[in-house]
Amino acid sequence: MAPSPRAAACHNGLPFDRFLAELKQQAIAAGVSQRALSEAAPYLVYDQSIVNRDRGQRVFGQVFTEFARRRASDGAAQQSQARIRMYAAAFNRAEKEYGVPPAVIAAFWGLESSFGAELGNLHTLPSLVSLAYDCRRSEMFQNETIAALKIIDRGDLTASEMIGSWAGELGQTQFLPTHYFNYAVDYDGDGHRNLLRSAPDVIGSTANYIANGLKWRRGEPWLQEVRAPQNLASSFPWDQADLTIKLPRSKWAQFGVTYADGKPLPNDDMPASLLLPMGRTGPAFLAYANFAAYTEWNNSLIYSTTAGYLATRIAGAAPMRQPSAPVVQLPFNEIKELQQLLVRAGFNVGKVDGVLGQQSRIAVKTMQAKYGLPADSWPTAELLARMRSAPR
Repeated sequence: MAPSPRAAACHNGLPFDRFLAELKQQAIAAGVSQRALSEAAPYLVYDQSIVNRDRGQRVFGQVFTEFARRRASDGAAQQSQARIRMYAAAFNRAEKEYGVPPAVIAAFWGLESSFGAELGNLHTLPSLVSLAYDCRRSEMFQNETIAALKIIDRGDLTASEMIGSWAGELGQTQFLPTHYFNYAVDYDGDGHRNLLRSAPDVIGSTANYIANGLKWRRGEPWLQEVRAPQNLASSFPWDQADLTIKLPRSKWAQFGVTYADGKPLPNDDMPASLLLPMGRTGPAFLAYANFAAYTEWNNSLIYSTTAGYLATRIAGAAPMRQPSAPVVQLPFNEIKELQQLLVRAGFNVGKVDGVLGQQSRIAVKTMQAKYGLPADSWPTAELLARMRSAPR
């Protein structure tokens, strides 16, 4: 499929074949062999449909409780526990070597591919070179293409075996090729790092990436469900509920935060953030330093919170408390209208798409504080009404 004319705009007008020739030279300079390039050659072709998917990809739009109900259910936790028992030796070895608990590894494994059942069905190399030629993330995908060629060179996978998602992720925990090349380990001893077919390799490699790529802190928690004092809603410092704000657990205890079962928090200095994915009337969590690994893995707050919560369930935590009343969510059109009003007020909310992303949450929190509303970053009908009536 021929590239669109604008695809070459960031490459000084180079047609795709000239761009590809230059990319191959970069690969050779990075140590890729001619053998690997020859093997990959039939797959180094442009596919406009991949670029179209990248430009039109849907934003993560579900609310936390909806996504968690589907992906972090009792059944999901039990399936993960069964995998941990099935591959106990690999999980135990990974925890000993990398300090990452089996529950954390298994949660990502289940969420990313249903333990290898959903790997994607597209050849990886056409996706990578097409996205490398496109201007949106060209440098990133040039590096990913070279990493994929290095994986072939190393003998982990052949070019024809490289099949995954449309955006180039590979394996049962959906690694980008740079992560695959840098963090994949041979845990089954066959001389190859095969994250498509070898469960031990998947377990060890995922642990290595979490520990050394995402800087996991051995022996420390990642997420714990808590209860915020609803009876003090007017005086509780909701504006402190922010992943960028870390306070000692003793301070959260002073504010009236307890564990979900009502037991007191430890009176210690361990720093944590109060995470309210659906505002002050929804679920509440303490997010610790290790939670940064989740937001680095996937910057969607809904995904990262669900992955962290699922890991706690696998590790034995009780199911999430149900709110005393359903959390009211603004309809899609009203969130979009609120975003438009926030833009008019001078905020950068990113794309006005009816989805509550991080930039929108920051803007909502600022306006809630301005109007004297609980600044919990969750958009409400009251905030929308205030902004509708604000002078233009």
